[in-house]
Amino acid sequence: MGSAAWHSFSRGPVELAYAEAGAGDHTVVLLHGLAGTAQEWAATMRGLAGTHRVVALEQRGHGHSTRAPGDVTRAAYVGDVVALIERLGGAPVTLVGQSMGGHTAMLVAAENPELVSRLVMVEAGVGGAAETELEPVERWLRSWPAVFPDRDAFVEFFGGSPGAAEAWADGLQFDAGGLAPCWDADVLVAALRAVLVLPRWRAWESVSAPTYLMLGEHGAIPAEQVERMCRRPGVSSITIADAGHDVHLDRPADWLETLNGVLTGNP
Repeated sequence: MGSAAWHSFSRGPVELAYAEAGAGDHTVVLLHGLAGTAQEWAATMRGLAGTHRVVALEQRGHGHSTRAPGDVTRAAYVGDVVALIERLGGAPVTLVGQSMGGHTAMLVAAENPELVSRLVMVEAGVGGAAETELEPVERWLRSWPAVFPDRDAFVEFFGGSPGAAEAWADGLQFDAGGLAPCWDADVLVAALRAVLVLPRWRAWESVSAPTYLMLGEHGAIPAEQVERMCRRPGVSSITIADAGHDVHLDRPADWLETLNGVLTGNP
């Protein structure tokens, strides 16, 4: 993470880690998606740190935060982010979340409008899906080896764009036998199930902060859901060409340019 400083704090039995870089009058908080870590935001943090205070949370069940928390409800994830923002001083932040992190960000903005001045949802929707949509994600999570012998082995396993694979590799932890994922599949499946159990349209409609939907040209959010989300006043949709679900990793330069535009009022 370069010059980023690492910190942690506790919420009951759960320890939460976060990286912080930069300085400025405005804070940007970054939330990774399922199975991600703060490491995937390294390039974003470097790109923003000259003008903003930038903070990337490792959410419960991920990274250096508590790996097996007893509570993986949506309320628990929302409470973690609220506690982080309050720890940072409580001033309204730009809240950026990718995938499941974007769903969490939406709920934070809906329930705590005083804490969020701007909401950026990266390849994220309102949740709610058939159980069959959970099954391929669960199979993928359970297909990961307990340990990869080296970085090259992980990159070959992960596939996808080179940028995404390398960024995910940065989030692995050293193990006696090589490099290991820093999450437990059972925990993540339970966390994702809480997102998919029902669509949160009521929460979506109650968000008052200006909202930006950042989508990959080859992303995962259904077009009809995006269309409905865009009917709410104050919503802008931006599609980044040649990007998939990991927009910020597939097209990092385009992503950073677009995010900077949002932050300066020129998306």
